[in-house]
Amino acid sequence: MVHIANVKVRPTKLTRPSPCKVELVSMLGCWAATGDVLSADASRCKEVADALFKCMRTTPVHPKPQRPAINYHLSKLQRKVK
Repeated sequence: MVHIANVKVRPTKLTRPSPCKVELVSMLGCWAATGDVLSADASRCKEVADALFKCMRTTPVHPKPQRPAINYHLSKLQRKVK
């Protein structure tokens, strides 16, 4: 008989869509092009920052997905098998 110390199942990782990814990449690109993240001159990346701010304000918040309970049930089964 084979003895397994710990029985666990790793769930597949689902990729969640990033709703403001394009705006964030353009903001980082603007900062990289100007060479200053903490710029006092707000006119350099103002349009890009406004687009990112608008996207973050209008994007709905998705609830956290439920975790599967298979590891819980496997641990209960393992206790009964021992």
